[in-house]
This record gives sequence, C-alpha cells and structure tokens, in this order.
Amino acid sequence: MATMPPNPDLFRMSFGDHLEELRRRVIFGLAAPIPIAFLMFIFGDALLEWLLLPLQNVQESHGFPRQLQVLSPPEFLILKIKVSIIAAVVISLPWLLWQLWLFIGPGLYPRERRYVYFLMPGSAILITAGICLMYFFMLPLMLEVLMTIGGSLPVSAMTLNSGGTVSGTGLGSLPLLEALPSAAAAGDAWILMPQGLLQVAVPESDGLLRILQLPMEGNSAIWQVFRLTSYVNFVLVLLLGIAVAFQMPLAILLLGWMNIVDVPMLKAKRRWALLICGVLAAVTTPADVISMFLMLIPLYLLYEFGILLLQVVPASRLAGTDDA
Repeated sequence: MATMPPNPDLFRMSFGDHLEELRRRVIFGLAAPIPIAFLMFIFGDALLEWLLLPLQNVQESHGFPRQLQVLSPPEFLILKIKVSIIAAVVISLPWLLWQLWLFIGPGLYPRERRYVYFLMPGSAILITAGICLMYFFMLPLMLEVLMTIGGSLPVSAMTLNSGGTVSGTGLGSLPLLEALPSAAAAGDAWILMPQGLLQVAVPESDGLLRILQLPMEGNSAIWQVFRLTSYVNFVLVLLLGIAVAFQMPLAILLLGWMNIVDVPMLKAKRRWALLICGVLAAVTTPADVISMFLMLIPLYLLYEFGILLLQVVPASRLAGTDDA
C-alpha cells in the first residue's frame, strides 16, 4: 500500500509537477481497461447472454421465442464493442479509483483520509448489492409486468374443428402435450400446452436433437419481439440508475459529516424524502406503477439506512481516532 505523507503541508508540488503526476496517473489508469476491453470482446457473447437471460426467461413463460432482433448488419458488432468497453471500465474501476487516490491522497490530512477509507469500501458494497437486487429480483418482475401489459390487447381466437385440429393451417393433426416427450425422432412435431408452442425436433451435427419452437397465434394481437440494442440499453440504464441510487446512504453520511444535515432534521423530513424518492422512481423506471413501487421501496429504505449510518458513524467518531 502506498505511503502517504503525514502532513500534506510539507508535501508541495509545482503546477508543472501536478500536471506531470496527473499525466502519469492517467497513463497508468488506462493500462488496465484497454487490455481488459479486448479480453471482454473475446468473451462478449457470454456477457450478452448474461444480460439477455432475464428477458429470455420471461419470453419463454409467455410463449415467445427466446430471441431478439437486430435491424442492421453492424448492429450486433457495435453493441458487442460497447458492452465490452463498459464491462472493462466496471472491472477495472478499483484500479482506476486507486490511481485517483494516489493523485489526491497526498493532499489530504490523515483525518480526511479516514473518511475516504470508510466511503470507498462502502460504495463498492452498495453498488454490488444494488446490481444484484436489480438483476435477480427487480428486472425480472419489471419485464414480467411489461410483457403482461403488452399482451393485454386481445385478438379473435382460431376456430377448431371437431377433431381438435387447427383450421386452415395445413398442419394436420398434431399431438397436444403438456411436457416435452421423453423420446423423439428427427422431424417429430407437437404442440406444447398450455403455452401453445409449435415444437419440432431437428438433428444437430453432433447427433443430438434440437427443439425448434414457434408460438402459435395465441390470444394477443401484439407480437412482442424486441430489438437487441434497445433491450441492452434499457438494462444498462437501469443498472446504472440503481448503482447511483444505492449511494444515497453514503451521500447522507457525507452531508452529515459536513454539518449540512443532521439526524433530527432527516427524521423530520421523511415525508419530503418519500416524495423525492417517488419522483426518482418514476423517472428511472418504465411507465408502470408496479415498476415504480419496486424502485421506490429500496430507495426509501436507503434513506432510512443513511440516517442509521449517520447515527452509528458520526464524524466525531472517525475524527476521535486521529493521531495526536
């Protein structure tokens, strides 16, 4: 760990030396994300699969293919480069923050450094918790609500003849199954119920059978097929929003340390805090009430957690450990 000067007043640099040190830290900082970006591009397909998994699970539950579309030849390549760069910046963020700390740390007093030592690990923990909450809980629920709303416009159903076959499709009589068959041959076809999926077994090069599926007409007039770029941007914005929102307790703590707010004032302003959290939830989520409440609840809990942190770790507690 880098040794910081005990007294920043004795650590003076000229303006030119500051620029040279800044240039050095920028070069060292870029030494990590650039090679990581190339590495992430190589494994970018796995990263995109991770982002698509919540939507694919919801698509399957609603009887739609687990697929998205691109509307131009370079769209997938451009998106893969973009996601690789973002992933590289996120992975190398500790290194980038370390270089920033080496630049500003010598200019801080030991008491001020203790605040940073508390805030930086706390920020990393909150960001990780926020991303996990969004990806594993909030995002699937939001997608479920949005796809349910999108499928609420009905369409007249197909007619069935007395034999149970679909009229006018040319498919003949296909078996209606409630689960995948235990054994199938290449070319076998059936309709999986109640999802209404037409499934066909086709051979792969390794000798295994792959199940191709296509939803039948169903009872919704909306065919919910999403664009890959739009969906990934939607997820990235939500993840960024939740990562920033989860910094609220530390922002409250920092304001308390600066004597801008205190615990009694924060408790007295709970109604205003709830209103502001509601506005933020409405702005950062899709235009449905359920998604807004899914964001509002953790936002307000973070506000209460910030009050608790300010009670447990006041500025005097950190300053009291200062060296004489």
